[in-house]
Amino acid sequence: MSQKIRVLIAKAGLDGHDRGAKVIAAALRDAGMEVIYTGLRKTPETIVEAALQEDVNAIGISSLSGAHMTIFPKVMNLMKEKGMEDVLLFGGGIVPREDIVKLKQLGIGEIFTPGASTFAIVDYIKKTFNVPV
Repeated sequence: MSQKIRVLIAKAGLDGHDRGAKVIAAALRDAGMEVIYTGLRKTPETIVEAALQEDVNAIGISSLSGAHMTIFPKVMNLMKEKGMEDVLLFGGGIVPREDIVKLKQLGIGEIFTPGASTFAIVDYIKKTFNVPV
């Protein structure tokens, strides 16, 4: 990948806690990626439309509200409808292990849980796009 990796970081639904999303956005920016942060309380439709408009390589969703089994599949389906199969969808938040397995089976990338290292997240994205870590 010759250009910078472009990542959209989003907070979906009624979840009003964005400190973690902002920390991740800053870590990705510090690692040389272009980051677009959507702000709080976005719908899956708004997230996908913003990702399409910004021509991102990846969408990262922070989910702390327990709505991950609704939000992630909805975003994934909208991405497929818009022809965004080449865009990585990953996330983080409070997601039980059994739900992580189900989400990955749907084609969603890594789900980072509380305590995950920002370095691990940066490395995951860079490795996904074959950028040296």
